[in-house]
Amino acid sequence: MKHVNSRRAWLVFGVGVFAYMTAVMQRTTLGVAGVDAAARFDSSAALLSTLAVVQLIVYAGLQIPVGILIDRVGPKWLISIGCTLMVAGQLVLSFAPDIPTAVLGRVFVGAGDAAVFISVIRLVNSWFAGPIVPQLSQWVGNIGQLGQVLSALPFAWVLHTFGWSPAFSVAAAVSFSALVLSIVFLSNRPPEAHGDARVASMREAIRMLGPTLRRPGTQLGFWSHFVSQSSGTVFTIFWGFPFLVSAVGLDRGAAAAFLVVIVISGMVAGPILGILSARFPLRRSNLVLGITAALGFVWAGVLLWPGVPPIWLIAILTVTLGIGGPGSLIGFDFARSFNPARSLGSANGVVNVGGFMASFVMLFLIGVILDVQYDAGLSTALYSMDAFRLAFSIQYVVIGGGVLFLLRARRRTRRRLQEDEGISVAPLWVALVGRWKRRRP
Repeated sequence: MKHVNSRRAWLVFGVGVFAYMTAVMQRTTLGVAGVDAAARFDSSAALLSTLAVVQLIVYAGLQIPVGILIDRVGPKWLISIGCTLMVAGQLVLSFAPDIPTAVLGRVFVGAGDAAVFISVIRLVNSWFAGPIVPQLSQWVGNIGQLGQVLSALPFAWVLHTFGWSPAFSVAAAVSFSALVLSIVFLSNRPPEAHGDARVASMREAIRMLGPTLRRPGTQLGFWSHFVSQSSGTVFTIFWGFPFLVSAVGLDRGAAAAFLVVIVISGMVAGPILGILSARFPLRRSNLVLGITAALGFVWAGVLLWPGVPPIWLIAILTVTLGIGGPGSLIGFDFARSFNPARSLGSANGVVNVGGFMASFVMLFLIGVILDVQYDAGLSTALYSMDAFRLAFSIQYVVIGGGVLFLLRARRRTRRRLQEDEGISVAPLWVALVGRWKRRRP
């Protein structure tokens, strides 16, 4: 098709990625405002964490409905509606006098955010073809994470210079610009594309959800996203900034800089993971498991370090968290590989639920554990280093369970691949030994 991989396709890609970048900004503004939120609303850790938890519950809960809508009406209007909701949500939050009003604002932000990412992924699959697709999926995530830089630097500067209401009003204005660009420049698919990639009716879209959920490849994508994305999301959306400022003892500028390190790390790792995913499609799950294992080892070093962890170890942690973000995007590559194009929106929605479901569970439990320790007199301060050691350890329970389900889904996916296409995937160590033997003289 003439317009696939064309200049028009790159324009659509650019506008879509900008919309996603603004969504990430709205999602993470509360992370750098966590300390200010505690002062503004005078609330406990668990109650404050509900601001982030409710946002993620709404986000995760809407992924499958949004995916179904994408399959029916296309991604353009979903992105536009999402930007509109985020504008409304940030304006509500900017003038919120209490926690209930602030929660309402985050509900709007979560609902708007839910509509953007999988819509942009659908645009990539509609406007591009060939090996570039998994690489572009990585770039959507990587460039989009610059929204976190916008919240960590310019938004934080406005917040600490001009105050709460001006900062969140400016954030709303950024989403409004994405809304205008999306309405003007986005299109669901190339004009010369044959047929219609959308399903014929909402009933058909809902009917196709069952087979999508039952596909082992979809489940593999879900659990891949679950185990690799959630730790970084918990850190960047809410608990990272209080941890760095109150427990590690960094000033606000240094803490914000470490959040930027997460983004830079992801932007470096993303293209590499995209190339590896395209070159070794049968070993994508090994990439996910390797990243998850690295996160577990680095977190163990931070939490077991006697006293306050040194800066170099915090730097390694933020770099590793940054790699987890693009690692989770491999889950969407599983969805693309094992689902037909007509149900790809709902498949991506299922995958995207994974990491955010794990995130809101851990976000809330961390707040509860911090409160319990402080109320029982087990920690000298609500956000002390010792309190965070136990609270952050909950990741091993949640993500560890996800790894077990990932391994189960991988076995079923490989069995289905063998039955349907005759492709047998040996364990990695068997493949490596075989390659070594073949290379021996």
